[in-house]
Amino acid sequence: MPLRQHLGALGEKQFRLLYAGQLVSLLGDGLLGVTLAFAVLGISDDPADLGVVLASRSLPMLAFLLVGGVLADRLPRRAVLLCSDLIRGGAQVVLAVLLLTGQAQIWHLAVAMAVYGVATAAFYPAWTALMPAVVSPANLQSANAMYAMSRSAGLVAGPIVAGILLVTVGPGWAIAIDAATFGVSAVFLALLRVPVRQPAPRRPFVAELREGWTEFVSRTWVWSAVACACLVSGLFAIYNVLGPLVSARELGGPGPWSAIVAGSGVGAVAGGAVALRLRPARPLLVGSIACTGFALAPLALAAGLPVPALVVAAFLSGLGLMTFNTLYETTLQRHVPADVLGRVTSYDWFGSLAAAPLGFALAAPLAGWVGIGVALWIVGIGALTVLCILLAVPDIRRLRAFPPARELTDPDSLGPLPAGSVREP
Repeated sequence: MPLRQHLGALGEKQFRLLYAGQLVSLLGDGLLGVTLAFAVLGISDDPADLGVVLASRSLPMLAFLLVGGVLADRLPRRAVLLCSDLIRGGAQVVLAVLLLTGQAQIWHLAVAMAVYGVATAAFYPAWTALMPAVVSPANLQSANAMYAMSRSAGLVAGPIVAGILLVTVGPGWAIAIDAATFGVSAVFLALLRVPVRQPAPRRPFVAELREGWTEFVSRTWVWSAVACACLVSGLFAIYNVLGPLVSARELGGPGPWSAIVAGSGVGAVAGGAVALRLRPARPLLVGSIACTGFALAPLALAAGLPVPALVVAAFLSGLGLMTFNTLYETTLQRHVPADVLGRVTSYDWFGSLAAAPLGFALAAPLAGWVGIGVALWIVGIGALTVLCILLAVPDIRRLRAFPPARELTDPDSLGPLPAGSVREP
């Protein structure tokens, strides 16, 4: 199939608007990690302060994900995304001003990142739930693949751009540029026109959460994939703590670890490119097979392979993960009813990320108990085992790309809007 057909989602105006804004915003996301670390180090050389600031972003995001899912199903999803971008951009503006005027303190960074994390918790469920409304079913997978590629490319290019900005203009201006990327995304979201959803009758918040949970656990392929993702994310948190330590002690410094991380990012871009071309009848089966490659990175590090081999292993790891993620997210959007998709997605994100803080906390004690090498073998073998267990789940192997009713219709003939749909003003 020609590449033009794989990029068919770009032929749809509403997706182009959404995607254009995200291209800019995702580069800003790539800037944040490195910039934030050096902003903290410019104020304090205590590693605990950096941990506090990073936790101030991740923990509120995790805590509010389920709330974000309810909001994504209660409110217009475009509005949720727009508010999320404006709030995150506003937090970054305040932080940039404090840094540029020399008044920033650690607690300022922590509060700004907490606000950022809460707004991000609303963004992810609304994004996944909005996508089927702006792109036709035939182009949904290619739209997800292009977004995944762009996100991965931003995580590769962002740190490079951040390094240049930090050397030339400092962290304050780098944060200001990140804030501006949210403004650009907000402009494109304001131009977006999506179908008006008829909201379900408003019920108590807990009742809506319970309904989302019921939908989540009623699909074995959803909760089993999330359970495996939870375990693997906890294991990879250990890898992400021990990897830099191995690089510093045995590989010659931070350079090799930077190359390994970049290799994973490039692999993720390649995984998105692979997902553009794949049209498997059983997407979760194909995605789960590809995802077993995710375990290669810690296994290669545990085996003491040379740096070029570690970069290749990281590349294959990123490729496998992104292939699975794209196929899984597309399957979720096709099989879960639109009126509960935001809540199901929030349980998905919450479960997938829940074990990561525990992994970060356990990394040092585990390495002290069994040694770094053995800890990395535990991570690699454990991840491979979990991913193989996922392949043993019948629903993962058997689920087809489209629901039975959709399979009776040629998906290429389906447009993004039902007849008579009205677009939001």
